[in-house]
Amino acid sequence: MITIKAVIKNNAGIHVRPSGVIMNEISNYSGKIVISIKDNRVELNSVMSLLTLGLMKDDEIDIKVTGSKEEEVSIQVKELMERIYDFPPRN
Repeated sequence: MITIKAVIKNNAGIHVRPSGVIMNEISNYSGKIVISIKDNRVELNSVMSLLTLGLMKDDEIDIKVTGSKEEEVSIQVKELMERIYDFPPRN
């Protein structure tokens, strides 16, 4: 098990579209990924589980990874959480 911290940098926080990107990137991981902020904790297994945290810009989270390639996966999740998602506006 490995635990690292990340800070949300996206101006709009982690909303539906970034959550979809994040889940798509980690969907094949067979281990367990848990995201926690303050007293809230979820296993990262669906877009809805991620959205329940209500992550906003500058929130500091803990990422706990258990399973194979823990260090590699924890860094990947950290990068996904800290990415600035600049989606084009919808018409």
